[in-house]
Amino acid sequence: MIKYLDLKKINHLHDAELRSALSRVMDSGWYLKGDATRQFEEQYAHYIGTHYCIGVANGLDALTLILRAYMEMGRLKEGDEVIVPANTYIATILSITENHLVPVLVEPRIDTFQIDDSLIEQAITPHTRAIMIVHLYGRCAYTEHIGDICHQHNLLLIEDNAQAHGCMFSGKRTGSLGHAAAHSFYPGKNLGALGDAGAVTTNDEELARIVSSIGNYGSSRKYVFDYQGRNSRIDELQAAILSVKLQYLDADNKQRQAIATYYLNKVKNPLLTLPTASESVYHIFPVLCPCRNQLQQYLSEHGVQTAIHYPIPPHRQACYPEFSHHSLPITEQIHAQELSLPCHQAMTLEEADTIIQLLNDFQDTFIA
Repeated sequence: MIKYLDLKKINHLHDAELRSALSRVMDSGWYLKGDATRQFEEQYAHYIGTHYCIGVANGLDALTLILRAYMEMGRLKEGDEVIVPANTYIATILSITENHLVPVLVEPRIDTFQIDDSLIEQAITPHTRAIMIVHLYGRCAYTEHIGDICHQHNLLLIEDNAQAHGCMFSGKRTGSLGHAAAHSFYPGKNLGALGDAGAVTTNDEELARIVSSIGNYGSSRKYVFDYQGRNSRIDELQAAILSVKLQYLDADNKQRQAIATYYLNKVKNPLLTLPTASESVYHIFPVLCPCRNQLQQYLSEHGVQTAIHYPIPPHRQACYPEFSHHSLPITEQIHAQELSLPCHQAMTLEEADTIIQLLNDFQDTFIA
């Protein structure tokens, strides 16, 4: 069996260092807001290229806290609109609605899966205050046109960088391209913890201070509460794990890129639409197939696990009946046809060869 994502194998690559990091935290007797967290925050801010990094509990909290902090700063208020790609994971939308803001769904491009920057300006209204781009599947969503739109309309630019740790745009890393960025370190991410963890990066000192306070019950110093906050803190164990794995992130991404390039060069089945070559760290290697479910079954029967990102788009989810009237054909096509192939740093080219052979042998006659 070729697993879609073999986390045991991935973490075993750095087994001794990870165990040593865990032991140091256990022996320290300090498990929250200590040296391991401060060290990781400093390392990750330096890596991303921002002045500040604030560790939080998970990626959804990172997004939610950014928006909440901007509300405390007076940059956003309830009812304001946030432009967002329609084909994102539900967490992006949840962060907006949790803050009583209004998501404005914009279609992606079918060739990149990223928000179509040619459609953004027509979605802007007098209530628009921010654009939240999502570097979906590990590919950079930012374009210079998006930057220009934000500048011309005085809009906040927020990055959902949950899937693109280490991705580059013109010499800068995603997570440093906008006013603030949210990061998820869910175990399956390119930079994954051994549990839930997340972070906010920014160059805005005030935003960093408020995010840190709100995530610590609203407190800037012990038992003094400036905001009605919440408990959203990265723990020392996860921070220590991430500091180890951060050292290998660029090398891990290069291995993902090598596997992706191998797929791009060798998969020749006309039934499959492959992603266009790009500056991507390939958190996910997505293909489109009009008979996606049959292809997934075929690969499973031949010992290859795959995944779907994602089977139901946000505007078709039961939790958002107010969006159900939207007609978003590109989004719906992607969600109906997308299949994610194994692509990670612990894969071998031999495993990729097996998958490629199966993909090239898959025929539409299988459907009949």
